[in-house]
Amino acid sequence: MTTEPRSTFLDQLAASWERSDSLVCVGLDPEIERFPQQVAERPSPVFHFNKAIIDATADLVCAYKPQFAHYAAYEAEDQLERTVEYIHRTYPGVPVILDSKRGDIGNTAERYAIEAFERYGADAVTVNPYLGGDSLEPFLRREDRGVVVLCRTSNPGARDLQDLAVGDGGRRLYHVVAELAATRWNRRGNCMLVVGATYPQELAEIRRIVGEMSLLVPGVGAQGGDVAQVVRNGQTAAGTGLMVSSSRSILYASSGDDFASAARAAALSLRDQINAHRLRRA
Repeated sequence: MTTEPRSTFLDQLAASWERSDSLVCVGLDPEIERFPQQVAERPSPVFHFNKAIIDATADLVCAYKPQFAHYAAYEAEDQLERTVEYIHRTYPGVPVILDSKRGDIGNTAERYAIEAFERYGADAVTVNPYLGGDSLEPFLRREDRGVVVLCRTSNPGARDLQDLAVGDGGRRLYHVVAELAATRWNRRGNCMLVVGATYPQELAEIRRIVGEMSLLVPGVGAQGGDVAQVVRNGQTAAGTGLMVSSSRSILYASSGDDFASAARAAALSLRDQINAHRLRRA
């Protein structure tokens, strides 16, 4: 018996952009202390909170992005597995990015790739490139999965290292990461970059370096990134190429029993803000 080949992450993402007319990626970053009491007191509260958010927003998003530490801190890795499985089963075609920012050498990197893609079933994973290309290879060789490389992150301390001058011509370290991701590391066409919304000029520079490569852009919402600048500086000629990630401003739009409907309203508002600035094909 033959099986159909698995579609690649980028195929899934392109179809998801089209289906939802959305560049919104919802970060599933649970904080039980912020859940409504009726959810926090349930068995498996993280899964049930996530399920309510997913059911309320699945038609408005291009992807979901669970952040690994928010599960491990509660010893809730089983609820992360259930969350990813629920998305794949109930909303097939909506890709899941595991935000774990892994980066290590040799056999350890291979174990991390197995963790992300086999244990949790993620369609893509975030990785740290600081150890160089060989540390990314165990992830990149999974040709059907996405590998999202940290490039210019949204936190204030990013400048400490990522802005360091490298070589001649005024190049910064994040320029080098972008160039490597667009060339040497992207031989299989499954590489992407993380670029923070809080640095719109750097986002524009990176878009010029990497061409049509897809970018995961955290930092709108609670971190204050400007949606209009993100879209203008980061979109491709087709008006796509972005996964604009928001977590807290959607998940915790309400602390009451209406949290899911409030999350939907926040996701819809963000989608509409983004779409107001997107290029559209005639």
